[in-house]
Amino acid sequence: MKNWIVGNWKMNGSQDAVTDYVPALLNGLAEFTGWEKSARVVLCPPYPYLGMLARALIGYPIAVGAQNVSAQPQGALTGEVSPHMLADLGVTVCIIGHSERRRQFAESDDFIGEKLRALLEIGLTPILCVGETLAERDAAGHMDVVRRQVLRATEDVSAEALARAIIAYEPVWAIGTGVNATPEQANEMHAFIRNLLDERFGAETAGRVPILYGGSVNPANAGALMSQPEINGTLVGGASLKSETFLPIIEHSLT
Repeated sequence: MKNWIVGNWKMNGSQDAVTDYVPALLNGLAEFTGWEKSARVVLCPPYPYLGMLARALIGYPIAVGAQNVSAQPQGALTGEVSPHMLADLGVTVCIIGHSERRRQFAESDDFIGEKLRALLEIGLTPILCVGETLAERDAAGHMDVVRRQVLRATEDVSAEALARAIIAYEPVWAIGTGVNATPEQANEMHAFIRNLLDERFGAETAGRVPILYGGSVNPANAGALMSQPEINGTLVGGASLKSETFLPIIEHSLT
């Protein structure tokens, strides 16, 4: 299984930033001989730059992903973007269920599940984010929270369809705080998630779903995280905004 290195730019960026970023990233990747054989790199900019980035990366083995999507194909939904529109732009991946969407926009597990199914139906790759708050971990409820998030979102999804999805474990207390889960904590939760998938969908499907770690990933901790057997890549926030900090994280995925 290839390691997935996904850059989530969140609400950052500009046309000038995209123009500067792409050649810097491509030049850096050119130094990693055969990198595309062991890593899948995805960039997830804000909506306004999706088309620009997709055009700039035509012919290169780097995917473009969105940070959110509507579950509806079309309609009177001001401000929303459908899976079909993303596909029309050349987008192939989409983040759903990020804790910032859950917390700030009150997105429920069921609502996120609708988005998961909508993406899978048209062949896009969803990255389903799950993770607990610090209070939930301190109360020893972190496993229950993640179990609910995974199982509710994947209801009514076939094993064949889920095998085309990705799950990202992002402990809420580690997102943008500079504090990340230890490699052992992350690996424990990844193993727990894979066991949940095994129980619901079978061992073959569970073994095909990449499980990524996110939460203050940076060049200093990426190597230790990627050394864990159940971690299949990283969902990177702030460190993905500059090629000079994103490239070392990609390099760690190659070792």
